Amino acid sequence: MATTTKFSDSGGAPISDPTTYRSAVGALQYVTLTRPDVSFAVNLACQFMHSPTEEHWQLVKRIIRYLKSTQMAGLLIERSPSRSLQVFTDADWAGDGSDRKSTGGFTIFLGPNLVSWVSHKQRIVARSSTEAKYKALADASAELIWLESLFAELGYPLTSPPIL
Repeated sequence: MATTTKFSDSGGAPISDPTTYRSAVGALQYVTLTRPDVSFAVNLACQFMHSPTEEHWQLVKRIIRYLKSTQMAGLLIERSPSRSLQVFTDADWAGDGSDRKSTGGFTIFLGPNLVSWVSHKQRIVARSSTEAKYKALADASAELIWLESLFAELGYPLTSPPIL
C-alpha cells in the first residue's frame, strides 16, 4: 500500500454491516504478528472501526488479496551466534490530515532476526518533523531498555551495546 494514500472519516457510503468489517480487521491484527509488512495498512484500517465506509472495506479486501498472493512470505527466524540488538526508527510528520498527528515506528533486530516492531499514530501533535522523529526514537528506546532487561532475566546477555 502506498503510504501517501489518504483516507478520511467523512465521505463514502457507510457499509451495511460494520460487524463484518470489524471482524475482518480484528483478524488482520493477529496476522501482523508474523507479517509486519501489512502493519501499516492494518493500522490504517483500524482507525475507521467506528464508522467504516465502502472505501475502507475496499482497503481491507486489498490487504486480504495481498496476503493470499504472498502466502509464502513471513518472518523467518534463523539460528545466529549474534547477540547484538539493532534498532531502526522513523516517523512522518503530521501524516494524518484529519488530526495532524504523526505516525512513528521502529524495528528491533537480534542479529538477523526481527524480534520487535511497532507502527502507530503518536499521541501528541508534533510541531516539527524533528519532534515527531524524537518521539519515535523515545518509544524505540523504551522498548530497547525493556528487551535488554528481558534478555538479562532470561540469562541471555547481549555481547555489545545496542545500535540505535
